[in-house]
Amino acid sequence: MLKPILLLLCVCLASCSVDVKRYSEQTPKLDLREYFTGRVDAWGMFQKRSGEVVKRFHTVIETHSEGDTLIMHEDFTYSDGTKQTRIWTLHPDGPNIWRGTAGDVVGEAVGEVSGNALHWRYILSLPVGDKVYQVHFDDWMYLLDEDTMANRSFVTKFGFDVGQVTLFFRKAH
Repeated sequence: MLKPILLLLCVCLASCSVDVKRYSEQTPKLDLREYFTGRVDAWGMFQKRSGEVVKRFHTVIETHSEGDTLIMHEDFTYSDGTKQTRIWTLHPDGPNIWRGTAGDVVGEAVGEVSGNALHWRYILSLPVGDKVYQVHFDDWMYLLDEDTMANRSFVTKFGFDVGQVTLFFRKAH
């Protein structure tokens, strides 16, 4: 009896998501390649589902093109002094669709750009203490002006809320 109820709950939750195409007329228009090429700084925090801020961080992002592919090198510095590097390999897959891989991403990330927004989904291997958890990221990025982007990520495991990541990006000139 419990399995059908959980399945129904998951279907209902999935059907409640916003379609990125809703932002198709919003400006400024996001060109992923144009925005991220070069240096971008980002500042963010991870909050537990209770709202408690667990970690704050600064990220330096350096991105360049190799043909159609974007190579995005992210260097994270966390409030507890720890550091992390993630290197994304992103490539376009038809109009407004991007796919990407990184060392700690399980499988492939898939994102869609529309208007000023990017909706990006992937599974991340997240180290916590002595364990590594595979969590789902549901990222929503919004270009606010030509240099500033906001990102809100919903983090779940088995369909349950784990927390949120909030990030603000600023393009360097």
